[in-house]
Amino acid sequence: MTLPIDPTQLDGDDIGEKRATLHMDHEEAIEHVREAFTQEGFGVATEFSPSDMLNEKVDAGRDPYYVLGACNPNMADRALDASDKRIGGLFPCNVVVWQEEPGVQVVYHVSIMKAARLLGMADDNETMADIIADTGELVDAAWANLDTAE
Repeated sequence: MTLPIDPTQLDGDDIGEKRATLHMDHEEAIEHVREAFTQEGFGVATEFSPSDMLNEKVDAGRDPYYVLGACNPNMADRALDASDKRIGGLFPCNVVVWQEEPGVQVVYHVSIMKAARLLGMADDNETMADIIADTGELVDAAWANLDTAE
């Protein structure tokens, strides 16, 4: 199968990649990230620990890894309309917290809005560009809230 885009030509900005390091306990980092996103109008629609599940089901021996499925209702509503409802296949916007080492947590996020446009799930038009810009501002503001922990 030939990919429609060359992933080696993409950089972090193309997919809205963000990464931060927090110097705190894993559980504390999860709460901190939840609060940082909630302050900017995101709700946490779902959350789970893949590491707990994998360690239990297949004895994976994984370090703590947690997914917060954040969603801003206004952005989600606009994106559904702009993508003929297809972007829902990528919902919610995930923010991941994994333990790099005890006391050091990595927070990671990619923009599902940018990914949907790259994948052809949403048109590359002004409407989607506005949604990407508005969502980016909200994520940037939430990300700025993370700086208070370091």
